[in-house]
Amino acid sequence: MPLVYPETDLLVFGVTPMSYNVKFVKMTRIPRATVNRLPLYLRVLDVIPENQTTVSSKELAELIKENSAKVRKDLSFLGTYGVRGVGYNVEHLRFQIRRELGLTRIWPVIIVGAGNLGSALARYGGFVPSGFSIVAIYDNDPEVIGTTVGELTVGPMEDIRRDAKDLGVEIGIIATPVPAAQQVAEQLAEAGFKSILNFAPMVLRVPPEVEIRRVDLSTELQILGYYVQRAMTEGQEPAE
Repeated sequence: MPLVYPETDLLVFGVTPMSYNVKFVKMTRIPRATVNRLPLYLRVLDVIPENQTTVSSKELAELIKENSAKVRKDLSFLGTYGVRGVGYNVEHLRFQIRRELGLTRIWPVIIVGAGNLGSALARYGGFVPSGFSIVAIYDNDPEVIGTTVGELTVGPMEDIRRDAKDLGVEIGIIATPVPAAQQVAEQLAEAGFKSILNFAPMVLRVPPEVEIRRVDLSTELQILGYYVQRAMTEGQEPAE
């Protein structure tokens, strides 16, 4: 069975089409729900034992709590279909997912908001292995501007557009209080940012060409509260 790669993969491998039994496929648009699960698959692959070279759709499904049919459908969008009775090659699948997530390079990221949350994110060392590097942090407080957070110096908000152009940044993190978040989102959009990760517990309005993801800890806790309550209720039901 030939390996299936988009043509751009050759640049990563540094090989010619004759080096391997390679079949090229056109890159297709992946559904949003599938994109949301790709990082989960990557997490799972990273904890598979080093001596395990293949993984089945059933194993992946159990680990991410989905059904195996959905897993196979998701992975088919990557151009890989596995081998019946064998499964998917772990290293190849890991590469395909990283490629689709744009993790074959390091993406520069800025943080807006140098409070407790923003400062903690700026100091966190786990972004680079995941494909991201925090290159700047900003705030509008005169007493905070010019101070250092880790290896970064807090800059003023008016520098964002210039720095984004100079550093090639298109991803921004909003770690401000709620009252400032919408204005910051608009400023990032006007500066040409294509993606925003929002930690402020509110829904932001941005142009349709800007992708925004929200990290709302209160919402996540509320969802967990539902499952705890359901488990408690089910445990109290009389046996039939």
